[in-house]
Amino acid sequence: MCTLSGVSQARELAYVDEALKPAKLQGSGKLTWYGLHVYDAYFYRSASQNPSEFALDLRYYRALAGNAIANRSVEEMKKIGVPDGQAQIWGKQLASFMPNVEPGQNITAIYLPKQGTTFYYEGKPIAQIPGADFSKAFFGIWLDAKTSAPKLREQLLGQSCPPPIIQEACN
Repeated sequence: MCTLSGVSQARELAYVDEALKPAKLQGSGKLTWYGLHVYDAYFYRSASQNPSEFALDLRYYRALAGNAIANRSVEEMKKIGVPDGQAQIWGKQLASFMPNVEPGQNITAIYLPKQGTTFYYEGKPIAQIPGADFSKAFFGIWLDAKTSAPKLREQLLGQSCPPPIIQEACN
């Protein structure tokens, strides 16, 4: 990533910095599917003393329907151990607000323990799902040890432990 796009990315994500007071990029990587570049992912942690607050920003390189994003999220939640019934309930919630995306657009999810997960589309808040259970399942798609994208997980976490909501103890 060149400096200009890094500066542009930081400027566009001022809402992440504001929520995490301030935000620090922990890691980034790209997701490919059958050789197609689907999105770049950026994982931010709070630079303050609270390691529980974090954000994940996905910048898309493919046009995807919101329903497809919600359905894929359900499938990925089930792969990390979320019971089918619960994953379906959360999938319906996601489908109710997940936007269609075009290349270059982004969706950001920010987790704050007292609020749950707030979703942003192109920097504007679109929905909030309270509670730790949903947040653990949703962010677990990328950060859980059972993720279907272990290379991306490694790139996002680097040498750091996952947030406590994903993995309480860290070796």
